[in-house]
Amino acid sequence: MKIKKEKHFTKLAFWVTLSIIFNLFIYIARGEQAAVEYFGGYIIEMSLSLDNLFLFLMIFSSFGISLIYQERVLKYGIFGAMILRMIFIILGVKIVNKFHWVIYIFGFLLIFSAFKMLFKMEQVKDFKENIIIKGLNRIIPVTSELVGNKFFVFQNNVLCATPLFAILLIIESSDVMFALDSIPAIFSITTDPFIVYTSNIFAILGLRSMYYLLFKLNDRFQFMKYGIIVILMFTGIKLIILYFNIEISALISVLIIIIILLGSILLSLIFYDEDNSKKSNSIK
Repeated sequence: MKIKKEKHFTKLAFWVTLSIIFNLFIYIARGEQAAVEYFGGYIIEMSLSLDNLFLFLMIFSSFGISLIYQERVLKYGIFGAMILRMIFIILGVKIVNKFHWVIYIFGFLLIFSAFKMLFKMEQVKDFKENIIIKGLNRIIPVTSELVGNKFFVFQNNVLCATPLFAILLIIESSDVMFALDSIPAIFSITTDPFIVYTSNIFAILGLRSMYYLLFKLNDRFQFMKYGIIVILMFTGIKLIILYFNIEISALISVLIIIIILLGSILLSLIFYDEDNSKKSNSIK
């Protein structure tokens, strides 16, 4: 399956444009503050999603799954992410509103996640040993090989899951862990359930197109992960300093996050090693 960068760039541009239009609707209906908060949530979700997409690349690579089969997993994975986000956001907002001190715990968790990412950046996990696959084997037989793009098949009149379904479960479970970072990070901007959820959803809708672009260009943006780490640290610190009645406005927060993101992209382009990238691509 050949990736056409222009096609996926056009799709991504469509979803980004749609998000901007929706933000204009929020500005008209709910005012400037709500529009800034939505934009901040959208930028945070999009930037932190990059780390999740890098993880997807590692998972598919670990199992040797070709692009033609990745398509279906991504489709169902993104649909599942929308449902999971709604559950996490509703629960998260209720918890924060009832127990405000949880905000500070979220802050420490974000900083912990940043350091964890920093010191494990070069580790490649063997997802074939994933606990979810082992657990799935105890519930339902799993075929040793892929059966087209099917999640379930009958073998000898017995219903079996395929490795593709196991990978879908790993993708969904990784999204649960990812939500534990991204949603608290958005809480540093706003705890309005409507703003948090819609900014999440519009960012998620563009993830599939972003994934295919990242698949083709991941070697070019080597400093993006560092940008994500700094964003996690910033949002974590922003939540913690609320304890000292120090509050960074949503507008300033959004500007700082955009500067960090653009800075990491710029550094990636400046220090891009084309020869090294060609070598790694030839190995693939």
